[in-house]
Amino acid sequence: MPQLIKIHGLGSSGEGVGKVDNLAVFVEGALPGEEVLIGIETRKKNYAVGRLVEVVKNSPERVEPFCPLYKNCGGCQLQHMDYPAQLKWKRQQVVDAVERIGKLGGVKIFETLGMENPLRYRNKMQFPVGKNLQIGCYARGSHKIIDTTSCLIQNAGNDKILAAVRAVAKKFNLQPYDEDTHKGFLRHVMGRVGCNGELMIVLVTATKNFPNEKNFVRALLKEIPNVTSIQQNVQTFRNNVILGRDTKILYGKPTIHDKIGGLSFNISARSFFQVNTAQAEVLYKTAQDFAELRGNETVIDAYCGTGTISLFMAKKARKVIGVEVVSSAVADAKKNSRENNIRNAEFIVGDAVNVLPKIFDAGVYAEVVIVDPPRAGCDRKVLETFAAMKPEKIIYVSCNPATLARDLKILEELGWRTKKIQPVDMFPFTSHVESVAQIFKS
Repeated sequence: MPQLIKIHGLGSSGEGVGKVDNLAVFVEGALPGEEVLIGIETRKKNYAVGRLVEVVKNSPERVEPFCPLYKNCGGCQLQHMDYPAQLKWKRQQVVDAVERIGKLGGVKIFETLGMENPLRYRNKMQFPVGKNLQIGCYARGSHKIIDTTSCLIQNAGNDKILAAVRAVAKKFNLQPYDEDTHKGFLRHVMGRVGCNGELMIVLVTATKNFPNEKNFVRALLKEIPNVTSIQQNVQTFRNNVILGRDTKILYGKPTIHDKIGGLSFNISARSFFQVNTAQAEVLYKTAQDFAELRGNETVIDAYCGTGTISLFMAKKARKVIGVEVVSSAVADAKKNSRENNIRNAEFIVGDAVNVLPKIFDAGVYAEVVIVDPPRAGCDRKVLETFAAMKPEKIIYVSCNPATLARDLKILEELGWRTKKIQPVDMFPFTSHVESVAQIFKS
C-alpha cells in the first residue's frame, strides 16, 4: 500500500529525502517540498529506499526531462529539476559536507558557477556494449544497457561516433562482450572530441586479436571520414575497469587536441582531461585566482595529471613543480609544456606520498600548494607534508564534497583554516559538483 510522505531534502546522489516512521527514506525522482506516494522497496536499520508512485504536490522547481530515456538511464540524475535549482542544491551539498563532516564554521561558500547553456557539454563518451550490440549508459542501479542513439549532454561529435561504430560493428558481426561469461569481443566504445572538431574513436576489446581489422577501419572511415584517430584498447581482466594497459593505433594520430584558456593540450586515449572544456576553464581560473600569484612564487601541483592546472599556474608563477604517479600522464604534461612554450614547469613521476617529503627534505619551498586528488581525496601523509612545508596557502580542487570536508578537517587539526570555497558545476543534470577551496595557516 503506497504511503504519502513529504520530501524535505535531497541526498548526495540527487534522491529526494523524506521520513517514514522517523526513518529517513530516499526516493529517486522526488524533489524537496513535494508530497509523494511511495512504496518501500528496501528497509535497513538506519534508512529505507522508496519507489516513487505518484507526485501528489509538485515542486515549482520540477520540469519535464528533455531526454526520452531519462526515466531509465543512469547517466543523469537531475533532469526533472530546473537548472537554477540544481545550482542551489549543489552549493548546499558543499555547505552540508563542510558543516556536518568537516565540522567547520566561518567558511565563505559562494553560489555555484553554472553554464549559460548546459547541454552538449561532454567532450568524452565511454559507453558499454551489450547484447545485440546495444550501446549506451547503464540503467539506474543495474548493468542493463540503455541503447542510445543520441545523448543530449554529449558533444554532437560523440553521437556521430556512436552511430558509426554501431553500424559498422553490426555489418561485421562483432560480438559484444558478456561480463558474466567473459566471452565476446567489444566491451566499450569511447569517443573524444577536441577543438576544431577533432574526433578520436577508441574500441575497447576483450582480446588483442581484432577480426577483419583493416576492413573494419576502412568501413568506419566511410561512415565518419573526418575522424582524427581510431585506436584499439585491450582490456582482458574480469573487472569493471574500462580501459586496459595496451593501446594500439589503428588509424591516424595518437592524440587529439583541446584548448583551455589559450593553452593547447594533447589528449591520448588514456589521458585524464576534464570532460567539460568550458567549465574546466572556469574551474582552473578560480584556482588561479584563489592562489593570488604575484609572479615570484614556487607552486607545487601534487596531483598534476597531464599538467592542465600546472600550466595555468605557470603563466603567473615563477616556477611550478607537478607530481603525478602515472608516467604516461607526465609524458603528456612535458609535451604540453613544450608545445605551449612554457619553460618554468617541471614534472616528476611518483606518488605524492613519497615524492613530496623528498622535495621538502631537499629544501624546496613552495609558497602555494595545489591539490586536485581523485574522488577518494588525499592520503593523510600528503596533508601532513603540506602542513610541514608551511606554504602561504593551499588550494584544494575537489570532485567530492564529502572527502573535501574530511580533508579540510584534517588540515584544520594540523593548524590550517579554510577561508572560502567556490563550487563549480562541471556536470549539469547530474548529482556531481566540483569545488575550489582556499586554505591558510591559522
